Amino acid sequence: MEKPLVAVVGRPNVGKSTFFNRIAGKKISIVKDMPGVTRDRIYADAEWCGHAFTIVDTGGLDVKNKDEFQQNITRQAELAVELAQVVLLFVDGRQGLMPADYDAANFLRKYKVPIVLVVNKVDNNEIERTYEFYNLGLGEPIAISAEMNKGIGDLLDVIVSKFKTKVDAEADNDKIKIAVVGKPNAGKSSLVNRLLGENRVMVSNVAGTTRDAIDSPFKYKGKEYLLIDTAGIRRKRSIDKDSVELYSVVRSFDAIRRADVVVMVVDSAEGLSEQDVRIAGFIHEEGKPSVILMNKWDTIEKDTYTMNKFNEKLQEDLKFMDYYIPLYGSALTGLRINKLMDTVNLALENASRRITTGVLNEVLQNAVLTNEPPTKNGRRLKIYYITQPSTNPPTFVLL
Repeated sequence: MEKPLVAVVGRPNVGKSTFFNRIAGKKISIVKDMPGVTRDRIYADAEWCGHAFTIVDTGGLDVKNKDEFQQNITRQAELAVELAQVVLLFVDGRQGLMPADYDAANFLRKYKVPIVLVVNKVDNNEIERTYEFYNLGLGEPIAISAEMNKGIGDLLDVIVSKFKTKVDAEADNDKIKIAVVGKPNAGKSSLVNRLLGENRVMVSNVAGTTRDAIDSPFKYKGKEYLLIDTAGIRRKRSIDKDSVELYSVVRSFDAIRRADVVVMVVDSAEGLSEQDVRIAGFIHEEGKPSVILMNKWDTIEKDTYTMNKFNEKLQEDLKFMDYYIPLYGSALTGLRINKLMDTVNLALENASRRITTGVLNEVLQNAVLTNEPPTKNGRRLKIYYITQPSTNPPTFVLL
């Protein structure tokens, strides 16, 4: 199930980013005592009392400012609000009610989304400093101090009470999460529907039909899985910075980060493109076991050597991640899709495999005998032993 989105909005320099970092548990947004520091939307996953959600920090709203730069910030905030289940309107309890606060409140009123009015910078429980904000007509103001970590729990209680449904932070931990990623129109949603046995997600030849990461639980051979269908990832320069697509791509990358295994879908008719290699590079950097599905294989004119040629191309372009497992099939016709889940499990099994220190050191000794380490200042480098401290991805330490 998709996590609810909580958007943090307000005029510049009211402490939105300080609050965002407090909830995220780390300094993601830049905080500085001057307006305009946050320009884009920034996301983080969070949890409160078993409720999982995503929080988004936005730039300072100055609705009446027609400067192109400020208009871009406003558009980013609009996109966040359009996709949110709850919106937090931040105001400054030290400065008091400002004309820009009225502008921000009016800006939000046109959206059919719950609005929580948050009076920040109330450091000493001076509740009387919140009274004038009733004039905004948004209900009872909630006093907090993001910097002093005061009132945050009460605010979070209000936020989660407004979610339409509860997304349990622990519910999906036991499920094997499979992210289905790739360029637009590669057949990701068709693949998800084929695996689920129903038309769970919309399929169209129009690129960009899927706009957000869609979680679909299912069972295979008695095991629980979570399929994550994602939006197509285009080249960064091809994405309009004011479009919902930018948000969609962020969610696609988030899906890769939280997945246990990634299935990268490639359009066989187009072949492996430069953008496919970039997506594979991100998967590799995140250390995820991966399956490369060459989709639409039914549309390819083939001879005895066709698959070998494709394999050679994959091996050359993806030599930085030669642990991937290739599969050739068709989501539309079902060709070899019955092998995908077993291939996914094999990829996960390989990434989860732990090799004993004795076996590793035997391999190391054979390697040193075959190719001795280099010398420096007449002394040869010595490698005493090797061990594997972790899996997923497998990590090795040599000393």
